[in-house]
Amino acid sequence: MQIISTTDALARFCSECAAFPYVTIDTEFLRERTYYAQLCLVQVARPGDTPEAAAIIDTLAEGLDLAPLLKLLADERVVKVFHAARQDLEIFWQRFATMPRPIFDTQLAAMVCGLGDQASYESLVRRVAKADLDKSARFTDWSVRPLSEKQLAYALADVTHLRVIYEKLAARLEASGRAAWLAEEMAVLTDPATYENDPEEAWRRLKTRSSSPKFLAVVRALAAWRERTAQARDLPRNRILKDDALLEIASLRPTSLEELSRARLLQREGRRREVMEEILAAVREGLDCPPEKRPRPAETPDRPAASPALSDLLRVLLKAKAEASGVAPRLIASAADLDRLAAGETEGLPMLHGWRAEVFGEDARRLCAGRIALAAGAKGVKLVELG
Repeated sequence: MQIISTTDALARFCSECAAFPYVTIDTEFLRERTYYAQLCLVQVARPGDTPEAAAIIDTLAEGLDLAPLLKLLADERVVKVFHAARQDLEIFWQRFATMPRPIFDTQLAAMVCGLGDQASYESLVRRVAKADLDKSARFTDWSVRPLSEKQLAYALADVTHLRVIYEKLAARLEASGRAAWLAEEMAVLTDPATYENDPEEAWRRLKTRSSSPKFLAVVRALAAWRERTAQARDLPRNRILKDDALLEIASLRPTSLEELSRARLLQREGRRREVMEEILAAVREGLDCPPEKRPRPAETPDRPAASPALSDLLRVLLKAKAEASGVAPRLIASAADLDRLAAGETEGLPMLHGWRAEVFGEDARRLCAGRIALAAGAKGVKLVELG
């Protein structure tokens, strides 16, 4: 087992990897105590069965410079293969301002190949690589050193089996002509905007009972302050101020330290004088917000309510089309989007664009317009042209 803890060893390994068409990558991290994920390990494997073809990079090793790894991630001649890549890409972007390209996500590829709505790595190892995976070390503290042999073996298995999975799924996609379908999904995953946390938009995560613009203006200001503070101090946002305490303060709208101290849900961190001053400043910012700039709850556009019968027909059509094309239904359209289409809405629906429109969206439009009907028979559901 190759464990890399020096910059020279990392440079040699990454240089070797750069000569191959792809590498498989996974990460182990912690984020319970920080705002940004604490990267503890990066596992990388290239084609080949020798021990030297895979390595565990100890990102916490003293003096280790990750520049050779970041260079490999940015090398567009080498495909970077992940399983469920979103969290891994978020770490590389937020920590290093590096977005790996090009990438191949085996979970999304499995959905395009009809292997389930959200195939786990363990299930793909079993079904595609025909191997077993020991997941007993999954829940562990990856920041503690030394790591046990069991932990290291678990970590390495997350990239060694991935080589077989990638090669077989890539071949299936190429044979079916669906590689471009996956490329559409990869474009979203590699867009840095996918991983940006704008403090001014943080309030939208909160579930509020009141829709008062004045109340929402204070919520927005408090949530933005909390997000900026959490980012600056690299602490979980709830360590700064819990959601329920934030909403309580927004309701109370305190203007003095004495009034703020009466908040029942404010915990010890929030009762430090300097923090209380910052909270009061955020409340004032929200209260001083001009009426025309206050946030408002999302307005539901005027449209007829979705027909339950039409929604049901769209679900039947989706299932039939997904079965016929061998694609996971969830990847094509969500239940909520089907209801939006049944209500006459077409703006911003992914199912009406790209490969989704080809597989399902165009016929879904025709069904809603009454140009086709569905007929059921012994061989399943078929479309009937109505002229």
